[in-house]
Amino acid sequence: MKILIIEDEAYAAEALAEAITKIRPQTEILESIETVEEGIDWLRSNEAPDLIISDIHLADGNSFEIFDAVEVLTPVIFLTAYDEYALKAFKLNSIDYLLKPVDNTKLEVAIKQYENLQNNQLKDYLNNMKTMLQQQTVEVGQGRRSRFMVKEGHAFKTVNYDEVAYFMAARGEVFLVTRQGKRFLIDKTLDALSDELYVSDFFRANRQFLVHINSVSEVRPYFKGRLKVSLNPEPGEDVLVSNKNAGDFKSWMDF
Repeated sequence: MKILIIEDEAYAAEALAEAITKIRPQTEILESIETVEEGIDWLRSNEAPDLIISDIHLADGNSFEIFDAVEVLTPVIFLTAYDEYALKAFKLNSIDYLLKPVDNTKLEVAIKQYENLQNNQLKDYLNNMKTMLQQQTVEVGQGRRSRFMVKEGHAFKTVNYDEVAYFMAARGEVFLVTRQGKRFLIDKTLDALSDELYVSDFFRANRQFLVHINSVSEVRPYFKGRLKVSLNPEPGEDVLVSNKNAGDFKSWMDF
């Protein structure tokens, strides 16, 4: 079986590839694609894989855009942190969808599901399923992440959306900081994270900080029209909002 992985979090893609090869040692991982653009180019230039395993939310858009641009008859197992994407996923040849971080037992069940369908007129099943689901109208909005996948030592864990105090960029890496003051490495840029969060909850204070409104404990005027923001938990450095963004920040804070 030849599998194409579409996943923009490098360590998540590596963990997925490792899990697949443990479940099915004879499987060939053709490629790990990180963006919508790369996915479109790859599928246009290569022979179709037997199976695609794809995250829905990628750095440059949703993977649905790939399947809108390229006719793909290959079955897909979708990965998502957004429950509301499920029905739309099933419209696109989906065999199953799995919530991130991926549970290996559920991954094996999804692969078995694919293998069983291969032996039982897969194309007819997919056509019938697509016809049935296309009768429904499902609006998929931007939504928000319900959880984040972070690295802790050599393992991975999840942090719920409501546990996040802020995201902080430092030394070329991005960290998720919880309300309890725990800091975890996350494989996302602040720009990418900004697109996945409710603007009512999070504000991009500057290049280093993306802060949750409930983590702001104090705001003071600073030199040259800037604002100095105190966060809880304390990040260990000044968090300054520029004169240009000060008005937007005040409006966001409703003062």
